[in-house]
Amino acid sequence: MGTAIKGRGSLSNHDSRYAVTRVELDDEEIASRLPGTECRPETAKSIIARNQSPDIPFDQSINPYRGCEHGCVYCYARPSHAWLDLSPGLDFETRLTYKHNAAEQLERELRAPGYKCQPITLGANTDPYQPLEKEHQITRQLIEVLQRFRHPFNIITKGSLVTRDLDLLAEMADQKLCSVAISVTTLNRDLKRAMEPRTPAGTSRLQTMQQLSEAGIPVSLLLAPVIPALNDMEMETILEQAAAAGARNASYILLRLPLEIRDLFQEWLQEHYPLRADHVSSLIRQSRGGRDYDTRFGHRMRGTGTFADVLDTRFKLACKRLGLVQDRYQQTLDTTLFSPPPRHGDQFALF
Repeated sequence: MGTAIKGRGSLSNHDSRYAVTRVELDDEEIASRLPGTECRPETAKSIIARNQSPDIPFDQSINPYRGCEHGCVYCYARPSHAWLDLSPGLDFETRLTYKHNAAEQLERELRAPGYKCQPITLGANTDPYQPLEKEHQITRQLIEVLQRFRHPFNIITKGSLVTRDLDLLAEMADQKLCSVAISVTTLNRDLKRAMEPRTPAGTSRLQTMQQLSEAGIPVSLLLAPVIPALNDMEMETILEQAAAAGARNASYILLRLPLEIRDLFQEWLQEHYPLRADHVSSLIRQSRGGRDYDTRFGHRMRGTGTFADVLDTRFKLACKRLGLVQDRYQQTLDTTLFSPPPRHGDQFALF
């Protein structure tokens, strides 16, 4: 079992499930090999990902980055790092890539014959406003393309850096072309530091929500993940403060532990909350049909059983009291304005 590393969520860097050989490092070796964040450019051959999962509220998404420096230990995107022959553990937080040609590739795909406009979600897998964005500005470049094409999009983020792009977002929101979902997990600073080490504090995210709302941008709250006996007791408080900050919609997701995330989370839980670990794990299994995770559509986001049912009832009652719409964290956007702008040299650009 690993030990906590300051500023990182994972405690270990176990090989991916596809590794042919496995190397076990001690804690000192892990720390020496992971001095900081490495980020390299990647040339994207395609940029718009399509989704057909019936319980995910979008059909198209873009991820400007692979991996995420926020370091949320529970992140459902961690297993995707295994496809890069990297560990879903510390590698996911420290060995990252950015898609340097993302904006160029997006424009190419939006101009493709037969392209049908549907809202695009930025941040479906990793956060588009993680710390790397401040330097590389891939997300802003993508938004600039979407603005020129008048293409609708949604953003999902924990990052307060989203307010940097208020100039673009406010203009597009005025045309019903964008919305933002802010993910808030906890208002407990100690829990946040251990569980989401490089994210803004929960209070900062609520302030971000208020800034967006005051600028006329539709804002939703994504309360995720809800973890039994760790943050579920904060549900009503977070909903109340999000409503006060201008959120229109709210949704939640019960903790998911697919593939490598199960062991990473259990390791983290034993390190940071050893006296509560068995109770948390028991409630998770009670909500997953006796298993650590239930992959079935319609169940994986909410869970089943007594605890999951009570959680759902609490959420619905609080939303009703606060006037929050209880649905997916997307807003209705206008797809009829989509219009590829003329390229330099196009004949009709002369008229």
